[in-house]
Amino acid sequence: MTLILATTTPGEPELFASLQGEGASTGRPSTFVRLSHCNLACQWCDTAYTWRFEGDNRPHRDEAAFERKANQLSLDEQDVAERVAALPPDRLVITGGEPLLQGAALARMVEALSAIRPGFHIEIETNGTVAPHRALDPLVHQFNVSPKLAHSGNPADLAQIPERLAVWAADPRAFFKFVVAEPGDLDEVLALQQAYAIPGERLFLMPEGRTGDVLRERAVWLADICVQHGLRFTDRLHIHLWGDTRGT
Repeated sequence: MTLILATTTPGEPELFASLQGEGASTGRPSTFVRLSHCNLACQWCDTAYTWRFEGDNRPHRDEAAFERKANQLSLDEQDVAERVAALPPDRLVITGGEPLLQGAALARMVEALSAIRPGFHIEIETNGTVAPHRALDPLVHQFNVSPKLAHSGNPADLAQIPERLAVWAADPRAFFKFVVAEPGDLDEVLALQQAYAIPGERLFLMPEGRTGDVLRERAVWLADICVQHGLRFTDRLHIHLWGDTRGT
């Protein structure tokens, strides 16, 4: 059985060791596996090469369309596990795209990884619309849940599914990360926090941006908002260090 991964260059899977750049694990050495496919389409998505292939007309501000063969790669689950085990970090971050779309295959890969090298901390980044596969869920230590706000361009009935948000809010493994582009986005975040009783210590606000200059500009007012409302702030460390590039 196989997993469908994104690529750094044609034929090379986006599987690499780096520092986690966002959220509750910022700064921790981690191995990243980026999977392909997504059920949403964010206008500002910085990994559109995982979903906006030629013929996909869902809106994106860059209007770029990616050739599928050059940007996707199928690898055997055992192969992925062995590649992860060969890298130094003992923390695995599975990202996308939307990784939970491949939940069953991920469960088999994580089980294979545990057999090769036990003790990995398993972290999954998700948009929060897909339930973890029943075989995968007990293997995961941390979920980084990033529900999409109106400015993402996704309809709320697709991006904010009440039953899923309620389950995530009740799960202590789930940390929420909201991408904020302007101060007015806070009203939507606070409404969701109140509706689902999301604890402030598990709720991060992150500036939207793909350059260090934009992130720094937005961080100034976003940090003040976090202080005022008892929420956590997260930057995008990898953008400041390496820019908006694959494999970082």
